[in-house]
Amino acid sequence: MRRTLKCICSLTVLSVAFIYQAIAQQPGDIYKKPLREVLENVEKTYHVKLRYDDRDVNDVNVSYATWRFTSDVKNTLDNILKPLNLAYQDKGKNVYEIGPYEYYRRSEAEGKKHLDELLRAYPNAEKFNKRKKELRDCILSALGITNFDNRTPLNTIYRSEVIMNGYSVQNVAFESVPGYYVTGTVYKPTNVKGPLAVIICPHGHFYNEQNPSSSVDSGRYRADMQFRCGGLAKMGAIVFNYDMYSWGESANQTGGYSFHETGFSEAIQTWNSIRALDFLLSLPGADKTRVGVTGASGGGTQTILVAAVDNRVTVTVPVVMVSSSFYGGCPCESGLPIHDECKGHKTNNAEIAALIAPKPMLVISDGSDWTTSVPGTDYPYLKKVYGFYGKAGNVSSVYLPNDKHDYGISKRTPMYHFFAKWFKMDLKAISGKDGKIDESSITIQPNMDLHVFSKDFPLPANALLSHAEIQKSFATVQQGKTSK
Repeated sequence: MRRTLKCICSLTVLSVAFIYQAIAQQPGDIYKKPLREVLENVEKTYHVKLRYDDRDVNDVNVSYATWRFTSDVKNTLDNILKPLNLAYQDKGKNVYEIGPYEYYRRSEAEGKKHLDELLRAYPNAEKFNKRKKELRDCILSALGITNFDNRTPLNTIYRSEVIMNGYSVQNVAFESVPGYYVTGTVYKPTNVKGPLAVIICPHGHFYNEQNPSSSVDSGRYRADMQFRCGGLAKMGAIVFNYDMYSWGESANQTGGYSFHETGFSEAIQTWNSIRALDFLLSLPGADKTRVGVTGASGGGTQTILVAAVDNRVTVTVPVVMVSSSFYGGCPCESGLPIHDECKGHKTNNAEIAALIAPKPMLVISDGSDWTTSVPGTDYPYLKKVYGFYGKAGNVSSVYLPNDKHDYGISKRTPMYHFFAKWFKMDLKAISGKDGKIDESSITIQPNMDLHVFSKDFPLPANALLSHAEIQKSFATVQQGKTSK
């Protein structure tokens, strides 16, 4: 009898505990379902196909899952995905692609609407000039470049110069801020007398063809970068390509590639480009009236940013980057609030590119990325802005619908022609007998031959060796606590 009572008491306690637990649960828990199960239900309910990466849905749950379904599949997907910081893209034919929400991307229609709004805000040169000043100041502030004129000594380090066919190659490094060395290579013409145009060539997030898994030997060491720099040098320019922050040799100072994907990269890379111009314009024979910048993808972002904030730039060729609907997928391009927190209207990359107006600019785009918006949306906007100054002919566009996202010969060719036109350089220096561009005389060097530092030439004793130390040095310069 005692054992029976004991069992009854135990069951009663368990029942009470179970009931209490059920009562204590929140409705969001009761109606919670795994995201994968919910997405499978969406496919069955609306007869659609959903594509996604398993890593984005594993171990993710949807609260109030049943109640998020409506009569419309798009509304249902919004209800399910937005609280989870996920989004979908309509790929057509009832196919939807799901992935992390991309704050740096929007539709071309949204981009065009923004550009139309901007044009209504500044219908003439006077109002656009006011916008340029406000936007430049805002961009610099967002980047943390609060002391634009405080330039510390470059303390340039030169390695041996190598003579090629019509140009020379020399690896150099300079301190953009005390203790942080920007590493790169200078290309100079050997058969052209000065004064010489100067062109900086920031690279993008392109990996090395020989070692695509390595970020250390990619970027500026790639063949397409060497072709571009050697070609421009043969035509008569002093050219400089340099490592992005925490990429290539720079990663040896920061502590690893991961620090590249930070908002600070956007700030220091813009500053490095400004200091690269300081370096080039200090060289004998440099022509301060002919200052160019060209880069692709992430290098295109650097191109439009330095041109927007540094008035010394006179010609730009941004490649596969300019778009009113895309800001760049790396925090080094969109990690700081330069697009959304400036005065008045928000900005976008098409407007940032336009800040160089009415100086010459060539926008190169292709049919495999976000720059498909250039011909129908972004280029017409740029033509109108240049038209404010009566200089619509100063902006050009080359759209290659069958091209991929790169800086290949099909894109380098119009770039060479553009710089030859505006800088009066010798296009024949890299042309064959048939008049077509011929880069066969340019030597592609092994990656290590383009490194500034090595076992024989180690980093200087004052070199900073961590991301945190470099951030501190940059902040110290911008606070004006260092002197020239």
